[in-house]
Amino acid sequence: MKRVMITVAYDGTNYNGWQIQPNGITIEEVLNQKLSELLGEPVKVIGASRTDSGVHALGNVAVFDTSARMPGEKISFAMNQRLPEDIKILDSREVDADFHPRKRRCRKVYEYRLLNTIHPVPNYRLFSYFYYWKLDVGRMQEAAAYLVGEHDFCSFCSVATQAASTVRRIREISIRKDQETEMITFHIEGDGFLYNMVRIIVGTLLEIGGGKYPPEHIRQVLEAKDRHAAGPTAPARGLTLVRMDYEGDPRRRQSERSRTE
Repeated sequence: MKRVMITVAYDGTNYNGWQIQPNGITIEEVLNQKLSELLGEPVKVIGASRTDSGVHALGNVAVFDTSARMPGEKISFAMNQRLPEDIKILDSREVDADFHPRKRRCRKVYEYRLLNTIHPVPNYRLFSYFYYWKLDVGRMQEAAAYLVGEHDFCSFCSVATQAASTVRRIREISIRKDQETEMITFHIEGDGFLYNMVRIIVGTLLEIGGGKYPPEHIRQVLEAKDRHAAGPTAPARGLTLVRMDYEGDPRRRQSERSRTE
């Protein structure tokens, strides 16, 4: 028996999120089915991030155990012949038997894309949120700075959150606007995130960027520890889980070796 780690990219548009649900097809369900068919045994993946319905990923991580003889690094190639076009495995490799993607320390990187134009552009509709009202990126950048560091993010999580603690650490937030496409990208890195946390942060920053509140209003929202103090939850389609950086990640070691060779 061996444990294999896979890095999964997907367009979440047509799926009810990562985790298996009774009311629709999910990423986890598709992976379990295709892996079981490929390896000839029941397979259940353990995902690192249970992304919501409509959220995308460039680098979600999952592991599974198998007794199949196929080498771990070959599984990605074989699986991509079976998977639909909107789900692909970017990397697969054997890891230690005790590697658990939700219990190892890691840094998660998210990006939220927002098209801030007069008219919507259909080419971007699946991977960004169209927002007509004018936004001040400088005000949002100033407000975002208050969120960096360790805080109680109770105001920035769904009331359905079941986390034992709402204290989280954000390491970096950057907001940039492409002057040619008018696309605004919110880049957020942290050690962990609460349910809907990134989307609520974006929704709150949009209120500040639109002039409803001053940048320092973010401090009041943090201190309130009340979901009603924050802004709305931004739509799922603008959010992408870019990558997950684990301490001692075998993917990172391989990448570093490749650069030195």
